[in-house]
Amino acid sequence: MTITQLYYVLAVAENQNFTKAAEKCFVTQPTLSMQIQKLEEELDIQIFDRSKKPIELTEVGKKIVNQARNIVNESYRIKDIVDQQKGFIGGEFKLGIIPTIMPTLLPMFLKNFIKKHPKIKLKIEELTTEEIIERLKDGHLDAAIAATPLEDASIKERVLYFEPFVSYIPKSHRLHSNKKIDVSDLDISDMLLLEDGHCFRDGVLNLCKAFKNNSDDVFQLESGSIETLIKLSNEGLGMTLLPYLHTLDVNDKEKENLHYFNEPSPAREVSLIYHKSELKMQIIEALQDVISGVVRGAIAFQNVKIISPLASK
Repeated sequence: MTITQLYYVLAVAENQNFTKAAEKCFVTQPTLSMQIQKLEEELDIQIFDRSKKPIELTEVGKKIVNQARNIVNESYRIKDIVDQQKGFIGGEFKLGIIPTIMPTLLPMFLKNFIKKHPKIKLKIEELTTEEIIERLKDGHLDAAIAATPLEDASIKERVLYFEPFVSYIPKSHRLHSNKKIDVSDLDISDMLLLEDGHCFRDGVLNLCKAFKNNSDDVFQLESGSIETLIKLSNEGLGMTLLPYLHTLDVNDKEKENLHYFNEPSPAREVSLIYHKSELKMQIIEALQDVISGVVRGAIAFQNVKIISPLASK
């Protein structure tokens, strides 16, 4: 049994196809098939049910894949140990970022990070929290940036910053004349929300449920992006809440619609998250250092309060 054979098994389990798995592993399909067959003969079991289309794992195959993933991850740890000993910070690093953080945070830190760590090859993907957790567990992501806490025992979290909520209230709205607002002023029945699958939406819902003005009415409008919510709000269709960093990009006219909360301002916790196996920690620490440094100067609010944990999606 070799680590290479286990790596091939994981590739086939993921792709459910020998040819695709071989392409991902940069070997020929006969080579990959032969190595997996040798492993099955050595163990005297069938890992894959080849009669199914697409290929499926047998019951014992599922258990072997789970263990193989642990073994392959531990083999990567040996390289990590050597890299850390040499002080090397580089190589490929797969990072996931949730949609409500990606467009504002990425431009803030990416250039600085690349300049400071040119040997790191970042592969960045926009994913929901649910997708991120799944890929961290499967080893398809090295780390991610998401709203926390997640309350998942397999995931570790390093808080990067607390990002306040800011109300975006058009002139036609009942709260526009208020210089500052309280959370108790919010009424979910006249708020524009992101569609299901966004953790920021869940944060807004949790915020409103914590106070009396919580309607059971069907939401008036839902959208897939914060930018669309701003445009809908400008049309007088309701108010919305924005993450603070999004407010830095609104134009001068739209800034008139920004209303801050009375302190302590409700906020979301944003963290760098990674699998408990703690692979590539030197790169994770480098990311934390650069991002925390950049965001610390951008967020003027100091007195913030997490009203209730964000649900994870």
